[in-house]
Amino acid sequence: MKLIREEVQPDQNSSFKLFTPRLNDFYYWHFHPEYELVYIEGADGPRHVGDHLSRYSGSDLVLIGPYIPHLNFDYGVRTGYRKVVVQMQPDFMGMAFAQTPELSDIARLLEQARQGIAFDGKTKQEAGQRLLRLHSVSHFRQLMELLAIFQLLATSAEAMLLHSRPVEQAYNQRQQDRIQQIYRFIDQHYQRRMEVSELADLTNLTPAAFCRYFRQMTRMTFTEYVNQYRVVQAKKGLLQGRSVTEACFESGFESLSYFNRVFRRVTGQNPLQFKKDMRR
Repeated sequence: MKLIREEVQPDQNSSFKLFTPRLNDFYYWHFHPEYELVYIEGADGPRHVGDHLSRYSGSDLVLIGPYIPHLNFDYGVRTGYRKVVVQMQPDFMGMAFAQTPELSDIARLLEQARQGIAFDGKTKQEAGQRLLRLHSVSHFRQLMELLAIFQLLATSAEAMLLHSRPVEQAYNQRQQDRIQQIYRFIDQHYQRRMEVSELADLTNLTPAAFCRYFRQMTRMTFTEYVNQYRVVQAKKGLLQGRSVTEACFESGFESLSYFNRVFRRVTGQNPLQFKKDMRR
């Protein structure tokens, strides 16, 4: 599961990027420093944002904060659908959100978006249809309408936080390169036992320094992160029809009882219940 940094350029004469992607069938696990608001209609697919993995049915509306890894929402979709994506720089309105009382609700919304937010019900329906019409108006009207949509989302009770904790801003380039090196190693070796000493050697750190660095970058211990990563892999296996035992060992856990405990701690339910819920 290679993690890719997406480069985003605003539209000409605009402070954000607005586009409607075509039908995709590739696995695009990526992140970017921009906020992203996605609406997809006429599809059933995976909602994979940070450590959250579930499925949407019919349509989905999600606001994703900077640096949260996520999967393209049309992955594996083979039916016709409509999709619109808006991507905005973190400072696309300058200091307006911090200094304008009328925008305080939106400021709180963008702070919550650092965990990713999914919207449902009438909020999803209304905001989605307004997003689909954005292409038909001028850049100025797009900005005004986008702020109105944000206000609708900010004051909605039909919202669910996705990622387990806010994603902080990434660090300098050297630190980013090092953490990406660690992520690649975990992605390649999660199915076997991994020792901290291996990662310490890989990053030219002592084991103690590696543990401090990893916690600083991820707000988790190495063991917590690997367990969470393996649970995500197990979820995908369960969604693909694997049995609980198969998902356990294919995702790198060495004990079924430990797998069940970790899975429940991460997701709030046991693997079998998760599989039944996803089928339903």
